[in-house]
Parts: sequence; C-alpha cells; structure tokens
Amino acid sequence: MITEQGVIDRISGRKATVRIQKSSACSSCESRDSCDVHGGKPMEIEVNNRLQAAEGDQVEVSIPSGTFVILSLYVYFIPVVALIAGAYVGGTLLAPGLALGETPCSIVLGFLAMGVTFLLLRRFDKTPGANRKYRPRMTRIVTRFKP
Repeated sequence: MITEQGVIDRISGRKATVRIQKSSACSSCESRDSCDVHGGKPMEIEVNNRLQAAEGDQVEVSIPSGTFVILSLYVYFIPVVALIAGAYVGGTLLAPGLALGETPCSIVLGFLAMGVTFLLLRRFDKTPGANRKYRPRMTRIVTRFKP
C-alpha cells in the first residue's frame, strides 16, 4: 500500500481536496525531473470524505500497490505499444498501399495511434467505475485542525 499524508484544503459535498507535499520517496525516483511534484509545488488530489474530515485536518491517503502498478501500465506501457504498433502498420501495410515512403507513414500512424490511445485512456478515466476503483482513498485522520 502506498501512503502519503496531506492537509485538506477544501470540502465540496462528499469530496475533499487534499494537498500533498512531495515525499522523501521523490528524491530517489527516476522520473523526478519530469514530475510536477518535484518542482516543490504541492500536489492536489480529490478523495471521498468518508471519514468526515474537516478543512485543515491532516489525513492519510493511500492507494493499493497493485492499483498503482496497473495505472502505471496504462499510462506508460500501453501508449508505447500503440506507438510501435502504429509505426509498424504504417510502414508495412499503409505505405505500399498509398505509394508513400515507409518512414513518413510509420511516423504519422505511430503518433496517431498513440494519440488515440491517450484519448481512450482519458475517456476510460472519466467513467464512474474506473474513478471509484483506481482513486486514492482517505484511510485515516492523522490530526484534527484546531482553529
């Protein structure tokens, strides 16, 4: 289970927006240079407020390790496979049929396939079932805010 702690910025209905500062795990991450969290800006995520936490409370947010691996697979591996498959199809099947060069057809179809894959993944992300299954969960209230 991957856990982080953050502070609730705002409550909207049954949802809470949690501000999470980068953790010590970020310093050893291979992708830290391309990550928005590494810039020092806190990351904001929206979670169900099933624990009835209030604004200012420090909470623990977690996501199961298996879910994290699956999401990483969706975001990194599937688009790369689509890029390679599109490039192969473009160069071997499409180019001879259109009497065009293999390289331009490979490039265009590869990037087109990858773009379509990102759009499909984004649409999948907006389905209610996907959101519930792959969203981080508020697991406990660490400290209550005292005004």
